[in-house]
Amino acid sequence: MKETILVTGGAGFIGSHICERYAKDGHTVIIVDDLSSGGHDNMESFIKRDNVYFYEVNIMDKGALRTIFEKRRPTVINHHAAQKSVPYSVENPLFDIEINMTGLLHLITLVEEFPIKNFIYVSSGGALSKEITSNEQSIETDTPQFASPYSITKFAGEQYIRLYSKLFKFDFAILRYANVYGPRQVSEGESGVIPIFVNNILAGRESKLMTYPDMPRGCTRDYVYVSDIVEANVLCLEKKVNDSVNLSSSTEAPILDIYEVVQDVFQSSLMIHIKGPRAGDVKRSVLCNKRAKDVLGWEPKVQLREGVEALRNYILHI
Repeated sequence: MKETILVTGGAGFIGSHICERYAKDGHTVIIVDDLSSGGHDNMESFIKRDNVYFYEVNIMDKGALRTIFEKRRPTVINHHAAQKSVPYSVENPLFDIEINMTGLLHLITLVEEFPIKNFIYVSSGGALSKEITSNEQSIETDTPQFASPYSITKFAGEQYIRLYSKLFKFDFAILRYANVYGPRQVSEGESGVIPIFVNNILAGRESKLMTYPDMPRGCTRDYVYVSDIVEANVLCLEKKVNDSVNLSSSTEAPILDIYEVVQDVFQSSLMIHIKGPRAGDVKRSVLCNKRAKDVLGWEPKVQLREGVEALRNYILHI
């Protein structure tokens, strides 16, 4: 069945890939984005389709959102717009609350007047992972570390979704992304290390690695390619989830390992500068993706080196 899907943050890195797929699949796509981190270039391949509508609107503008709801009557909300930077949430927790909590509640409260079938909420796997030791993986029911304001607002957002899904009677999917990478990702703001490393190598600049005394190769992370994330967002239209699911590779990798893969793929000899830890960082993060496999029938297909090679080919037009 074809849906009318409102995608907040649809001009961003991940959101634009999802909008492109939804549009190609024949759904009506309503993109809401203030272009603070996304851009028109990300939508170039699909924005002129008859089933795509773009509104340059900030989710803090509830009046503008209400006008869009009234005119377009979405049946599904896919909420990607957010303040995504962990360090910035530490520096400016009030802004983090404003965007990640008030912005979300603007959408939810509009659902009371304009009912929907399904709400897809993008949370965070890394920020909400537990403190793990060797050979462990975080599962969705673990108690998060809450190492930053960002992690707190994302977790609170999950609870609001669960509450209002019962009050307003809609299905939901809470997607806890691992570290996503791929084409259209920028190296500023909320970006992960892969685009930062790539940009530095292409510019001939030295990269920096934040380390702890007991983790000389840097914090560990779990990386997943953007096309795998898109597939999960498509499956959420077809299957009732009504729970949180980790979307991850379930593979733990130190950041220095990631740099060495990028360095090799881009044939660079640039070294990396070692620095101390960064406030708000989770030291280790690896997510178990078993629930995503069981509930959605989803599993990642793109391995890390394959994904970095695809990113290289995209950037260098190979």
